[in-house]
Amino acid sequence: MIISMTSSITKKALWLAPLSAAMLMLAGCNNSSAPVDSTETDAATDAPLNIKIATESSYKPFSYTDADGKLIGYEIELVDALCAQMKAKCEVISQDWDGLIPGLNAQKFDAAIAGMSITPERKEVVEFSDPYFHTGIILIGKKGDDVNVEALKGQPIASQRSTVASQYLQEKHADADIKLYDTQDNAYLDLTSGRVRAMMSDKVTGLDWLKTEAGKDYEVKGQEISTSDDAMGIAFRKGDPLVAKFNKALAELKDNGTYDQITGSYFGTSSTAAVQKAGVTSGVKEVVVVDDANADANTANAVIAKEEQAEAATN
Repeated sequence: MIISMTSSITKKALWLAPLSAAMLMLAGCNNSSAPVDSTETDAATDAPLNIKIATESSYKPFSYTDADGKLIGYEIELVDALCAQMKAKCEVISQDWDGLIPGLNAQKFDAAIAGMSITPERKEVVEFSDPYFHTGIILIGKKGDDVNVEALKGQPIASQRSTVASQYLQEKHADADIKLYDTQDNAYLDLTSGRVRAMMSDKVTGLDWLKTEAGKDYEVKGQEISTSDDAMGIAFRKGDPLVAKFNKALAELKDNGTYDQITGSYFGTSSTAAVQKAGVTSGVKEVVVVDDANADANTANAVIAKEEQAEAATN
């Protein structure tokens, strides 16, 4: 009787063995096809990161499109360099400004870079990289018009929605007739058509527009306005390990000179990072920024000297 039971169990085990093996194979196949978090690197195979990054493509010179519809600009070049430094495969897509943070948190993409200032309100819903640029805001009006930032009450003033410039207007000049736009380009259009008297914008984008044919009859009114929210960062979902990876890559680009090369090609021939540092360094009384790529050697040398002074003052 015992022999019979053992034989029966043995036969059953032999019959189940192929089935169990098949089930294990199926389970293995299912696991291999499961979605993998794009922010993780396979340490065993050293597979590259696959990262989707969103930008807003009407924010010249940070990110915009050329005549062929290709994304270009300072931030696009910076992202390319960051991804190369991380050995990551990155796809950069265009997204409406208002949809950047909602789309990021809805996992439509992994990061957003679009001249986005690091503000306390935004930090409540996303996490930022270390700053990659600092800027201010300016008021732009027609040449000869006496409009100024101290007297905006009742005046139609344009600004792009959900920017530091528009926030400043709403907080400091709530009595102005504030007109908000989905893109910077639409704000420019209403300014040149006379539907608004002036426009408040990011300094860099505003100055860039003033160099165009459309902006030739306009000028900055008064002084640049500096706020506590003038640092730009790359936005990520809270807790995303990509933040540390991008911070490491950004620090490496600053160390090896790539950051200065990219930034200087857009905003001056000198080291922008050093100039920005010099501007806040005690003991340095003057910082010269070269805007003209054809500036003479003496001016360029003066810039380098000021940078060296700033570097020495921080050491």
